[in-house]
Amino acid sequence: MKILAIETSCDETAVAIVEDGRKVLSNVIATQIDLHKKFGGVVPEVASRMHVEKINYIIKEALQLANLTLEDINAVGVTYGPGLVGALLVGVVSAKAISFAKNIPLIGVHHIEGHISANYIEYPDLEPPFLCLVVSGGHTHLIKVNGYTQYQIIGKTRDDAVGEAYDKVARTMGLTYPGGPKIDELSKMGNASIPFPKAMLDDGYDFSFSGIKSSVLNYINSCKMKNEEINVADIATSFQQTVIDILVHKTMKLAKEQNFTKIALAGGVASNNGLRTAMKEECSKNGYNLYIPSPKLCTDNAAMIGSIAYYRYKSGIQSNMSLNAVANLPIDLSF
Repeated sequence: MKILAIETSCDETAVAIVEDGRKVLSNVIATQIDLHKKFGGVVPEVASRMHVEKINYIIKEALQLANLTLEDINAVGVTYGPGLVGALLVGVVSAKAISFAKNIPLIGVHHIEGHISANYIEYPDLEPPFLCLVVSGGHTHLIKVNGYTQYQIIGKTRDDAVGEAYDKVARTMGLTYPGGPKIDELSKMGNASIPFPKAMLDDGYDFSFSGIKSSVLNYINSCKMKNEEINVADIATSFQQTVIDILVHKTMKLAKEQNFTKIALAGGVASNNGLRTAMKEECSKNGYNLYIPSPKLCTDNAAMIGSIAYYRYKSGIQSNMSLNAVANLPIDLSF
């Protein structure tokens, strides 16, 4: 079964063709990073307009790379939330048009469900159940994946998502957008010498990153007032190490308490080298199997949407022409 998948939730115009939920025939991504960099972050209206300009060309390129035409496509999968509503609408309208014109099933997909499913592409033998840590710009969740379309949220952020904290801290440090990869790179050059707080470390499975974000800002302001040297590498290393300690600690704690031996990472922050290394070390130490998608599958892409669209279709889940973009689509509602 060949599914054409569309992902336009933020600033990547992505189209992929996935066969039977696991085999990627093509995966095309048009990024807008350089366009938004001068604004220090994504401008929703600009992102939406760029999706409108790019979407038809990206669909055509994905089909060409897979050596297919729309006549060969069995269904269309599309992200309908959460994300920037204008950006989402471009993908949803495009998917509905193809579905209507070719009389093939339409499958709306939750963006985070797609991120989790990137692991199915990277690891063809992976099957539920497993524990997944979802870390992205808008989400930080510990999720029990009980089945291909069955999930249980165990922990989530109470304020800032980890990716959001990275970007805000990077901006405070004077780093350009996107800040997460720059902090990751800087962290290799400094020392974890600054004692930033580890909020809610042993308080259940929820997360909180607003405190450490404020602590970094206060530390930098304090240094400026005292005319002390600001070592950005040490700040980056200390911040990243603190965040990673929290993420790994809670994941390992839950795995031990609920006897999980399979742990997966998902989301854009899963491409962070420090997090990947720390999680590998802890899983190896505890005898757990770790699954992490390659960086290209961690960040926004359409292949992951095509994967979960297949399993949703197989579970009897389809959408109709009333499908609409939902900017704040609750993760609990979809799951």
